[in-house]
Amino acid sequence: MADGLVIIPTFNEIENIEAIIRTVFDLKRDFHVLIVDDNSPDGTAQAVQKLQETFPDSLFLEVRKEKSGLGTAYIHGFKWALEREYEYIFEMDADFSHRPADLLRLHRACLNKADVAVGSRYKKGVNVVNWPLFRVLLSYGASFYVKLITGMKVHDPTAGFVCYRKEVLQNIHLDRVRFIGYAFQIEMKYRAYLKGYNIEEVSIIFTDRVNGKSKMNSSIVKEAIFGVITMKLRSIFFKKSF
Repeated sequence: MADGLVIIPTFNEIENIEAIIRTVFDLKRDFHVLIVDDNSPDGTAQAVQKLQETFPDSLFLEVRKEKSGLGTAYIHGFKWALEREYEYIFEMDADFSHRPADLLRLHRACLNKADVAVGSRYKKGVNVVNWPLFRVLLSYGASFYVKLITGMKVHDPTAGFVCYRKEVLQNIHLDRVRFIGYAFQIEMKYRAYLKGYNIEEVSIIFTDRVNGKSKMNSSIVKEAIFGVITMKLRSIFFKKSF
């Protein structure tokens, strides 16, 4: 059995889903893939089911009843992975904004000394492609803001391309994670940071999606901006229940 599981949440990713799955399976390492689909009306889940005929022992599908947020999709996937004893659990987008080949670099980092390996856009300058200037400034500014509030020395705390060692997910109280959007990524890293886990950033190039529609919206940004302060205060004054 493969020791690594790549979790890919989907909602209306029919343009990308087959290509991203096949690209992962073409890598020179044996990864399993779990698609967590939010009942996409465009047939994403049905496309995955068809591919399961080709990859019956390495491609898995969980279909939720409705679109319930990125964070809850990953939590669902994390619990699924822990039940099956995967050693390394990855987060990755379906739209090729994360290069599947970089899974190998994240995995290598966790094989060495990292407990959490983060595919970082900002470890070495600003490595994003096809983003408008406003989005670059918003994302980079949010990262600086998060570092300032939380004290984490992570250059890209909102990154969604991550590898966790199994032990990290077992020990950070997944049922207590509150955020479901952009801030989910911040909260996961912050909880790992508070537990003393080693978070290592691996520099990547992030390319904006070519096919499909972005899921970014103003409510996700607001959650990240205002939620970080609330999260910090909860971690100070409600340590036992955080």
